[in-house]
Amino acid sequence: MTTARRGTKVPARWRLLVCALTLLAGCSQEPLTADPDVDMPAPKQSSFSQFRTTRAHGAKAPLRLDIEARVPAELSDVLAFYRRELGKRGWQEKPDDAVIAADRVQLVFASPKGPATLKLGRAKGETIVSLAQRNPEAAAKADFLPTPGQARLIFGYLRPDVASLVINNQTIEIAGGENHPQVLDLPPGTYSYELRVSGLLVRTDTVTVASGEAWSLNDDKKPSQVY
Repeated sequence: MTTARRGTKVPARWRLLVCALTLLAGCSQEPLTADPDVDMPAPKQSSFSQFRTTRAHGAKAPLRLDIEARVPAELSDVLAFYRRELGKRGWQEKPDDAVIAADRVQLVFASPKGPATLKLGRAKGETIVSLAQRNPEAAAKADFLPTPGQARLIFGYLRPDVASLVINNQTIEIAGGENHPQVLDLPPGTYSYELRVSGLLVRTDTVTVASGEAWSLNDDKKPSQVY
């Protein structure tokens, strides 16, 4: 046994051992946990979390559920948390579609209600979470489900004017006052578009769509994914 007295030099190997033990103690943290009664879990230790529900007009079942969160934990710990918690809820991971890197993760799941995607990233020392679940049955009833292999844009104009959407080298007239939005199916990709009213430009923007998605275009805000 080695005893260190005042003025005695502690061997280097002991100093390294003490430093290592101190570092391990500082790195230990509480395991990530979730509320077992929620379908879309977020760690209770999240510094921020936000849950959103997207519904078609007059529909009871949601088209899409999504949650965003920031977790003060390593990406690997958050990934393990979601694999464990989503597995408990009957979600099946599709490993062929997985993207796993040191600073980002994207996993695709088949959930009991429909396709789902988990995205993880890193920012300001935290893990950023985006978890989304889509309901194809609700989307089909609302006419929001795109043709297989395509993406669907949903747009309408409720002012008593004649509006038009210019996209993908075509101009689509939108009759003012319609209660049912118009739709357009396009191949996956990034598209620039313009919304015009009585010939005047009211919005220009871009939208990036993937196969199976549905996005809403509006004159007063950026495109939003609804399915």
